[in-house]
Amino acid sequence: MNRGKVFLIGAGPGDIKLITVKGLECIKKADVIVYDRLANTKLLSYKKPDAELIYVGKSPDRHTLTQKEINDLLVREALAGKIVARLKGGDPFVFGRGGEEAEVLIDAHIPFEVVPGITSAISVPAYAGIPVTHRDFTSTFTIITGNEDPTKEDSNINWQRLASDPGTLIFLMGVGNLPNIVQQLIKNGKDKNTPVALIRWGTRPEQQVVSGILANIVEEVTRAGLKSPAIIIVGEVVKLRERLKWFENKPLFGKRVLVTRSREQASILSQRIEELGGEAWEYPTIAIEPPLDFEPFDKAIKNVNNYHWIIFTSVNGVKAFFERLKKLHIDIRKLGDVKLCAIGPKTKEQLEEKGLLVDFVPEEFRAEAIIDGLKNTLKAGQKVLLPRADLARPILVESLKELKLNVEEVIAYRTVLDSDNNKELLEKLINKEIHVITFTSSSTVKNFLKLLGEADIKNLLNGITIACIGPITAETAQKSGLNVDIIAQKYTIEGLVDALTNYFKH
Repeated sequence: MNRGKVFLIGAGPGDIKLITVKGLECIKKADVIVYDRLANTKLLSYKKPDAELIYVGKSPDRHTLTQKEINDLLVREALAGKIVARLKGGDPFVFGRGGEEAEVLIDAHIPFEVVPGITSAISVPAYAGIPVTHRDFTSTFTIITGNEDPTKEDSNINWQRLASDPGTLIFLMGVGNLPNIVQQLIKNGKDKNTPVALIRWGTRPEQQVVSGILANIVEEVTRAGLKSPAIIIVGEVVKLRERLKWFENKPLFGKRVLVTRSREQASILSQRIEELGGEAWEYPTIAIEPPLDFEPFDKAIKNVNNYHWIIFTSVNGVKAFFERLKKLHIDIRKLGDVKLCAIGPKTKEQLEEKGLLVDFVPEEFRAEAIIDGLKNTLKAGQKVLLPRADLARPILVESLKELKLNVEEVIAYRTVLDSDNNKELLEKLINKEIHVITFTSSSTVKNFLKLLGEADIKNLLNGITIACIGPITAETAQKSGLNVDIIAQKYTIEGLVDALTNYFKH
């Protein structure tokens, strides 16, 4: 029988960048991914296209599958010859029942590997500004299960030892048992004034921290309405939180931002959002595709030296142009004395990477600004090449023709609908898990609305901040019935990020 293999992977505490390199490698090669409630579902986007996803999440009041059923599932999939990634929140061997699953795999003679994860016991306090050890307070910490049944006659927890321990106490998944934990510690001699903090969904946008002392923490948690999943930190190190908290001080902390750019371009915006404390959720609404017919584009490129100007209105246009130049085996030197215009700094940068100097970049990154800037330079009868998207606005072509120029507009690339996770998007919008939606072009707006189909847009987007890269995109959104909250003053990704930061700062 052809046996597969199981990887018991620690997914870390929630922030997907806290998964290990090896853990991510295992996700990418798995045939089946078995994941639980505490594993960030963004990690699933790294799967193979044909990988099967199986959710086995547990919560305090509901189990999708029992532990035995999960064990049987791992054995069954591995015996079918599949590579199985068992994705567990935190670390699989720290109250993750990974040891039990490993034993079952051994009994079934199935090869397995354990891929340790960053445990929430250390990382979640760190994101809340609480070091679990500090030379001025303690040199030890203890990790304890918070899930032990308080009605058990004989507890496996030595409460007397814990109450006398001067080190940091970390209880995992103990919100429901908080009154009993507090009672046992005080009953066994712990000072009622010992600092305590509870951290819910640590390292994620939903991170919530409630602080107090043993004497009042139950009331504080009840008042805040804090629910599981959360960890409990007991000890003097909690005092450092107000001074050391850093994650919550980031300008986009607590914001999950929907990025609607194409897959090829989304990462730049996502990276900037996450550097500023937000969580970027990439939902490409457009895909960049080649023209259906290359003949007009190829003809223009073969005669490129006959043009006086080439106007590039996007990075995609530059990439498409040079990809075709290479495909046709045309030397870049054929551009000769052709002058180049780039609509913005990123487009200019893309041309400069090809070793070309740009003759003109408008101060305002829109078609109208190109006309204003070049109208006294362009001469009637000159030939202008415009390689751009199939759905680009006609105003630039019309305005150039009014200047008596010989304009040749060719389709360098197409923007088409692109998404395969509409159901997940709708769920996140309905559950109000998305706080901001960014639009970087009119195409992203139109396609986003098409992908939502017959959904009640007004109610679905109620309370969500809408941010647009510039006035043209904003106008498209407004005409489509969306309330636009943010319009970048500088029509670039950096400009959009700056606008987001300033909006939430004030």
